[in-house]
Amino acid sequence: MSTTQNPPAARPATVAFVGAGPGDPGLLTVRGAELIATADTVILDEFTDPDRLTPLVRQGARIVAATAGEHDVELPRAARMRRVIREARATAAQDGRGGLVVRLIDGCPAAFSLLGEELEECRREGLQIEVVPGVPALTAVPTYAGISLTDPSSPAATIWCADHPPAGLSSGLADDVTVLLLGSPSRMADLLEDLSAQGRDPGTPAALIHAGTTTAQHTRVSTLGEVGALLRGEVRQPVMVLVGHTVAARSAGGWFETKPLIGWRVLIPRTKDQADALLGRLAGYGAVGEVVPTISVEPPRSPGAMARAITGLVTGRYEWIGFTSVNAVRAVRERFAELGLDARAFAGLRIAAVGGVTAQALRDWGLEPDLIPSGEQSAHGLLADWPPYDRDLDPINRVLLPRADIATDTLVAGLQGLGWEVEDVTAYRTVRAAPPPAPVREAIKRGSFDAVLFTSSSTVRNLIGIAGKPHPSTVIACIGPATAKTATENGLSVAVVAPEASAEALVDALAEHGRQRAAAAAEAGQAVTRPSARHRRRQGTS
Repeated sequence: MSTTQNPPAARPATVAFVGAGPGDPGLLTVRGAELIATADTVILDEFTDPDRLTPLVRQGARIVAATAGEHDVELPRAARMRRVIREARATAAQDGRGGLVVRLIDGCPAAFSLLGEELEECRREGLQIEVVPGVPALTAVPTYAGISLTDPSSPAATIWCADHPPAGLSSGLADDVTVLLLGSPSRMADLLEDLSAQGRDPGTPAALIHAGTTTAQHTRVSTLGEVGALLRGEVRQPVMVLVGHTVAARSAGGWFETKPLIGWRVLIPRTKDQADALLGRLAGYGAVGEVVPTISVEPPRSPGAMARAITGLVTGRYEWIGFTSVNAVRAVRERFAELGLDARAFAGLRIAAVGGVTAQALRDWGLEPDLIPSGEQSAHGLLADWPPYDRDLDPINRVLLPRADIATDTLVAGLQGLGWEVEDVTAYRTVRAAPPPAPVREAIKRGSFDAVLFTSSSTVRNLIGIAGKPHPSTVIACIGPATAKTATENGLSVAVVAPEASAEALVDALAEHGRQRAAAAAEAGQAVTRPSARHRRRQGTS
C-alpha cells in the first residue's frame, strides 16, 4: 500500500509593528532591534531616518518607505496599509516559510491612532502579528532637551494634540500645569494663542524642540507670548512645544545639545566593514558618520608567496610575525580558514601589531600580541621597541611580514638593521575604489562635511584621487603622524592627530577639538557653530 505525502502548507508571513522610538536609534528596544536584524522587509515610517537604521538591517533585506509613493508623493493611509499587506504577501510567497515584515512606527505603536485598523487588516489577511512597544517621544524628547515635565512647583502635565484638540481644553487650566503640545506648527500656534487668551501668563516659559533625540535636535527657549510666532515660521517637522515653569529650570543647552560634536557630519574614507567602531563612537559624541570607501581590498595577484609563507608559519620557519593593519590580520585569517587551520598554528610564534585596532583584530581571533609599540603607533614606533636579533636567545632569525602590495620599506629595512632576516609577503592588494556619487563629491568640495577622519596615508591619497580635496573649512583629523604627514604633503591643513593609532583615540581627539572650539566661541561671546555652518555663513555674506 502506497501513501502520498502532501507538501506542507505555506506559512503566513509575520508582520511586526515595532516602535521606532523618537529618532535616536539607540532608543530602540532590544526586541525591536532583534526583529529589524532578522526581517526580510523593513517598512519605514514618516520620520524614520533610513541612514541611521540601515546598519541594523541584515544584508539582502528590503527597505521600503511606508508613507511615500512614486516621486516621493505622500501616500494616503489606505495605500500605506496596502503596501504592508503587499510586502507580507510577497515575503510569504518567496519560499513558503512565511518570512518577517517589520512595520516601523514612529515613537510607540500605542500612540498610533490607526494601529487597531492595521492590526485588523492583517488578521483578515491571515497574517501573524506582533506588536513591540517603543520609547515614546512624549517623554524622550523633553528628556533630551533637559526639561522635566513636572517638578514640586508644577506637579502635573497635560498633553495636547493640536490637530485634534477637545473643545474648551485650555479654559480653566491651572498655571502650574505643564503643557506638552504636538501637531502641525500652525495649529499648535493657534492653540497656544488660545491658551494665552484664556488667561495663561504670556510670560510663562516655553520651549520649541525640533527633531528631538536626533543629532539635528535644536531647542529654542521663549515664552508663551512669543512661541506662536516662532511656530508660524517653522516648516520643519517633527516639532514639540512645552509650556510651563519647568522650562526655566533647563540647564544651558541641555545635556544632549552640548555634546562636543552634536550635529557634525563626519566623512569616513574607509571600507564599510571597517568603519563600525568609528561610527559608533562618533554617534556617542553626537555626530553622524558617512562612509565613503576609497579602497577595495583584494587578494594578491600571485597567491604562491602567501601560500609558502603560511606553510612556513605552520612548520616553524619564523620567530616573529608582524601585523601592521587589520587587513593583514584578515588576509591571513581567511587563508587559514581555506586551509582548515586555526589560531593554534601560532603556537611558539611571537606576534607584533601596530595600533589598537590591529591588536583587537588579533584578540578577536584568540591571539594576544607580544609586542605593541609603547609610543607612536607606526612602523617607526614598532622598530623602537622591537628587540634586536640575539643568536643566543632567538632560535630562529626570521620575521614574516604579511602586508599590502603598496607597503613602504621602512619596517623591512629597520628589522634588517636589527639583525633579522625579513620575508615581506604581499597578503593583499589595495585597489582604488570607484568615485562616490556626485552629491557626495560636491559636499566634500563645498565644505558640507564638518570633518574628515583619515585612518591611513592611502585613504588620504585615494580620497583626493576619487573625490578631490576637502574644503579648507573641513576639520582634518588623522590617526597618526605618518598619515598627517601625507595629508600635509597633499595640501591639507591637519587640525587633529590622534595620540595613538586606534579608532577610539581618533574620534576622542576630534571630540576634544570640538570641545575646544565650543569653549573658544563661548569665551568670545559667540554662538557655537559647526565648521560647515560657519563656511555657509561666510558664503552668504561674501
